[in-house]
Amino acid sequence: MGKIIAIVNQKGGVGKTTTAVNLTAALGDLGRRILLCDFDPQANATSGMGLDKRKLKKTVYDAVIENAEGKDAVVKTRFGDVLPASQELAGAGVELLEMERPQHRLKMVLDPLRELYDGILIDCPPSLETLTVNALAAADSILIPVQCEYYALEGLSDLMSTLRLIKKRINPRLEIFGVILTMYDGRTHFSAQVAQEVRRHFPGKVFAAVIPRNIRLAEAPSHGLPVTLYDKNSRGAAAYRDLAREIDQKL
Repeated sequence: MGKIIAIVNQKGGVGKTTTAVNLTAALGDLGRRILLCDFDPQANATSGMGLDKRKLKKTVYDAVIENAEGKDAVVKTRFGDVLPASQELAGAGVELLEMERPQHRLKMVLDPLRELYDGILIDCPPSLETLTVNALAAADSILIPVQCEYYALEGLSDLMSTLRLIKKRINPRLEIFGVILTMYDGRTHFSAQVAQEVRRHFPGKVFAAVIPRNIRLAEAPSHGLPVTLYDKNSRGAAAYRDLAREIDQKL
């Protein structure tokens, strides 16, 4: 029975999609069967896995809103399986409010897929609104990417408040799977200070693997490739392989 993990942080640009795509590929290289569920209307994880958003027959929108079978929307790629997104998802937040059990629509789609995978990763939008609430209701735990920059901890208190609210009212089993330090710049003392502060806020939850600032990581999505295939010898690829090994142990 696969564990469902939501990759969440309401701040944009912290590495959620980069983490979703590269962990899917790196865990696959370790022999894990992973499904990446793209639940962000920008659909960047979909294109990052090499799929053309304009040519998809079915997406997560069809499963969540139109009651299509989740397995019928899954697309197999050479990097891992994807439940893709499209721009249609942008209006789903409003449509969900008119549906029965609106917070549980994604859970209803993903639960039947658990037995097919070792893990399901959900790439969440950069907000704490309806779509993200759906992801948190479906998940067993969350992965939190935190960038090693000045405003790193800003907004995390809001995320923790939302997490507590979801646990209390919707999903009592929801836990923090781990915290990932991203965009780490080893040349600056400041990145080390931020990393220390994050570890102080989340004792025992921060992964040892740290994701560096790396040009190859930034370039890989434009080629529709995980960095582990785009440049397997880059620092970014090495960091995600290290992170995948840590997560593999926890899975």
